[in-house]
Amino acid sequence: MGLLTGVPARPPFPAAISAWPHCPSASSFQWRGALLIGTASLILALATASECHAITYLPSLLYGMVLWGWWGVIACMFWLTRPGGASTAQRWLPRIAVQAPIACAAGAVHLMLLGSLGLFIPEWETHAPVIRVLTGAVNLNRFGLEILIYGFTYGVIGVIQARMHAQGDALRSLELQRQLSTAQLRALQMQIEPHFLFNTLNAITTLVELGRPSQAAQMLGHLNVILKRTLERSTPEKVPLAQEMEIVENYLAIEQVRFADRLSVDIRIDPGVLHSLVPCFLLQPIVENAIRHGIANSENGGILLASARRNGDRLRITVRDSGSGGSGAPPGNGIGLRNTRERLAWFYPERHLLEAGPLRSGGFEVVIDVPYETAV
Repeated sequence: MGLLTGVPARPPFPAAISAWPHCPSASSFQWRGALLIGTASLILALATASECHAITYLPSLLYGMVLWGWWGVIACMFWLTRPGGASTAQRWLPRIAVQAPIACAAGAVHLMLLGSLGLFIPEWETHAPVIRVLTGAVNLNRFGLEILIYGFTYGVIGVIQARMHAQGDALRSLELQRQLSTAQLRALQMQIEPHFLFNTLNAITTLVELGRPSQAAQMLGHLNVILKRTLERSTPEKVPLAQEMEIVENYLAIEQVRFADRLSVDIRIDPGVLHSLVPCFLLQPIVENAIRHGIANSENGGILLASARRNGDRLRITVRDSGSGGSGAPPGNGIGLRNTRERLAWFYPERHLLEAGPLRSGGFEVVIDVPYETAV
């Protein structure tokens, strides 16, 4: 089909993607997690106070706060310093070697804090040396439980952080793929529009040189409509078929000025599909190729037929010409058709069909079958 001139796409990365640990939203999430840990610790402290005596009983409340507030502070430190990460699985042994003595020290200090309550609470006051009071809560069973709680807290938060890093990496990868795909689609779309503009301006120049200014003015008017619609699109989006047909009709009006009575146009669009969505600038290059490489090569001109109809949940679009049946390239391998295939694959992965080839009766036909979609 038609040979399209390539134009460099704009850079594929309009904005840098922030790494997960440093982006403001992730930081806010970290602090919300710390707040959740603090709330859980407070609830456990109140529950312990209620179990011991009552929430309003100061000694029980202090005991609950020291018992669970300690682990709440440690858990918040783990959460905010992010012990997890992408390489956590490869670093467990070194981490355990570092954390084991810290766990022992934290457990001993915690038990001594619990024992120190006997120095400040009259109801729990004991007549014994200070060192004995401080170490009164330290025994093998409780010390082992402290180590287990430390390890459990560290491990759970580490696993959560590792999962968050993995999800952040996956999201960044998806965003990168999306931006690359969008950039590629922009490059494909930009291959089409400059080529069409170049050919149309050449045709207008020819008309002016042949002394046909009124027809050149008509072509400029139709070109103006096409350019306005094209410039309104900031992204390579889907548009209603009615809007796409407006571009096609203005393009055909331009070509009919050039070919006069050598070009006949027959458009058969089911009114019910005019609101269906199709990729922007999908049909114009196919129509352009049909005219330039089919009808233009025929001495007597020919007929261009364009139709669109709905078939269940599918939209079927056909562009057919009665020209010479050639495309200037092996059927289906021209840059124009290859471009169209790639755009359809981007918009409808594994859900589209494009068939192109010469007809036995003469001419060339392109059939596009895509899911029927509407904006509503």
